[in-house]
Amino acid sequence: MSHSNYDSARAEYAERGVDAEAALRVAAATAISLPCWQGDDVGGFEGVAGSLAEGGLQVTGSHPGRARSAAELRSDFEQASRVIPSRRLRLNLHAMYGEFPTDRPVDRSRLLPSHFSGWMDWARARGFGLDFNPTLFAHPLAADGFTLSHRDPKIRQFWIDHTAASRRVGAALGAAQGSPAITNVWIPDGCKDTPADRKGPRERLITALDEAFREALDPAGVRDAVEGKLFGLGSESYVVGSHEFYCGYAISRQKLLCLDLGHFHPTESVADKISSLMPFVPGVLLHLSRGVRWDSDHVVLLDDPTRAVLDEVVRGGYLDRTWIGLDYFDASINRVAAWVIGARNTLKALLAALLQPAEELKRREEAGDATGRLACLEDAKTLPLGAVWAELCRRAEAPGDGRWLSEIETYERQVLAKRR
Repeated sequence: MSHSNYDSARAEYAERGVDAEAALRVAAATAISLPCWQGDDVGGFEGVAGSLAEGGLQVTGSHPGRARSAAELRSDFEQASRVIPSRRLRLNLHAMYGEFPTDRPVDRSRLLPSHFSGWMDWARARGFGLDFNPTLFAHPLAADGFTLSHRDPKIRQFWIDHTAASRRVGAALGAAQGSPAITNVWIPDGCKDTPADRKGPRERLITALDEAFREALDPAGVRDAVEGKLFGLGSESYVVGSHEFYCGYAISRQKLLCLDLGHFHPTESVADKISSLMPFVPGVLLHLSRGVRWDSDHVVLLDDPTRAVLDEVVRGGYLDRTWIGLDYFDASINRVAAWVIGARNTLKALLAALLQPAEELKRREEAGDATGRLACLEDAKTLPLGAVWAELCRRAEAPGDGRWLSEIETYERQVLAKRR
């Protein structure tokens, strides 16, 4: 698409009171964090991936080319970054992705920043950011479905120590890169069938979280987040860390609250929750994902839920208190392409939100003009987003739509297909 197409689009937006240049600047300055686990099917580098019997996560598909080492995962991410029009990309690491000694296992409760020094060196050299997560699954001590809320105090303490160690790793990542590493706590704790005691595990979880968060760490290096879920495999009837639980915890402890689009009932609007939460929490961490029936982790599309969430963030002026991450894993398609598709769709949705005629919409709403508001919203859907998106790609020196896939296909033939 030629630059003249952008000039025309910019003029059309200007007629609606929208500054396309300002939208491009904000989109280019917004960081997007991609899930490392998309690249290797949530296996990690501890030696052997935890089985489903040990609380491992179920990944479907067998597309060739799974990353088998940190070096391969980094190579794959670099390839993805070349076709994503952002210079603010981050990689979200789980604790199981450290680079550990080959001669002895590392106890998760004794995790050290040195186990991630290779990641820090790589990110600094390439200009990427890093975020972090304790890994409270895929482990023998998670086999019965409980971790931080476990009734056994020794097992519970193990996971408290792991979470505290992970926060220290996050702080080291943040100090090395000069921006906070968002360190997000998600636990699988829950019951397949109806429990007799819903109160006890939640009381234990509150105490465990308080202990894990006790160490005061510089918020310039690490920001703590907590993430709830509606249900999961093995926790269909009861989730200890529900959305309501973590709302109360995040508000009372002033933590970031993670909203994962795949962790709610399909009829719930995550977008509607944002303005209800923002007056009470320091900020939100978005895990953009796509739920399909019972499964929560499909590649992000440019769909209504994604656009609605980013519309709300932009309209509410919350972008400076919102951290945008992706959360999915799909082994049925090219894993690098899955990163790219999700990231490009996220950036498109953000740009679309920034290009909405927000002032006109608010003006009509304040005047009680519901007809004009609806007409304006619908007319905005055919404004020339594509031309502005193409300009974002051009300025970021990334291929536009219809041109990036060939690069990934070449990488698949030359690199991924040779992995066995």
